[in-house]
Amino acid sequence: MQQDLIYEIALSKTEGIGGVMFKQLLNTFGSAKEVFETPSAKLLKVPNMGKFTLAKIKENEEALIQAETIVSQSAKNNIRIVTFKQDEYPKKLKGIFEAPPILFFKGKGHLEYPKTLAIVGTRDASDYGKKSTEEIVASLKEHNVQIVSGLAYGIDIAAHKAALKNGLSTVGVLANSLETVYPSSHKKVALEIEETGLLISEQPFGTETKPSFFVARNRIIAALADATIVVESARKGGSMVTAEYANNYNKEVFAIPGGIFNKYSEGPNYLVSNNKAQIFTNTQDFVEWMKWDTDNQEVKVVEKEVLDLSKYTQEESKVLSLLMQNGEMLIDDLSWHSQIHLNKLASILLNLEFADLVKQSPGKKFALR
Repeated sequence: MQQDLIYEIALSKTEGIGGVMFKQLLNTFGSAKEVFETPSAKLLKVPNMGKFTLAKIKENEEALIQAETIVSQSAKNNIRIVTFKQDEYPKKLKGIFEAPPILFFKGKGHLEYPKTLAIVGTRDASDYGKKSTEEIVASLKEHNVQIVSGLAYGIDIAAHKAALKNGLSTVGVLANSLETVYPSSHKKVALEIEETGLLISEQPFGTETKPSFFVARNRIIAALADATIVVESARKGGSMVTAEYANNYNKEVFAIPGGIFNKYSEGPNYLVSNNKAQIFTNTQDFVEWMKWDTDNQEVKVVEKEVLDLSKYTQEESKVLSLLMQNGEMLIDDLSWHSQIHLNKLASILLNLEFADLVKQSPGKKFALR
């Protein structure tokens, strides 16, 4: 198991291998070890595999040594390593195209909350922005909402502190690797988060932080939450990137409007005026829109006819069973969990569609009818 992990980390660190290529290679060859051992001629047949990336895969000795160090140092620092194929990998994150192949967790919390909210905003938050953040979080206490943000100055840290104050789980998504806290002045808050929530990063132990990491982590914040609220932001900035990701993922986006001469109201006002966000005016309307107010209401359950899987082939049964368990799934995830090659899986899904058992949605997502 640990050997598999070392090979997967080494593959994920190989230059030219992003999340999409990583999943494609593992779907095709079954394991990261097999990828490293596959002849070059066969690897070149993989779509979008260039000679540069191929050369980096074959120069794997240093990557494997680095991966061994990452595994051992992560264990010493209480950092859990979660790969894409493990059950602990966030289900909400699995559904996005650019999902990181490997994540690093620190903390005693979990991500399986039915209600999650990302709160983001400028580092130069005003008193109004901080107070708005604090009151929004406090008003969501009764709904047990998990608060997601980036542990940055300003709105982010206000959201985390408010969640801790109100006994809510909170998740800090970091741009840096988890053996350090950035900014260092937030280390105390980070330690408090670990007690009931989580710190998450896609950067392995010992990684030197780059500016591009801060932009990339915003996709994780957007994907982990059911909705995102932009409190204060300039027209351009990290919070606006998060809102853009959330829109692309078909998540709800809200923005707190502000005065037209306020620099940090330009972002929220732009989102609202361009139909990229709804106006956040009060918690009651927000909760009703999210349907988070139905917890205590009687819900009518409609029983569906249970499929008799014995009527189908072994591979068809495997696909149907996965869809019954997980609901809508990406074709890549179906391939991963069923261990059926993508080409063959596409044919199986087509047959199940013809049989009126499965329906396809945009983005190559499939679900039972």
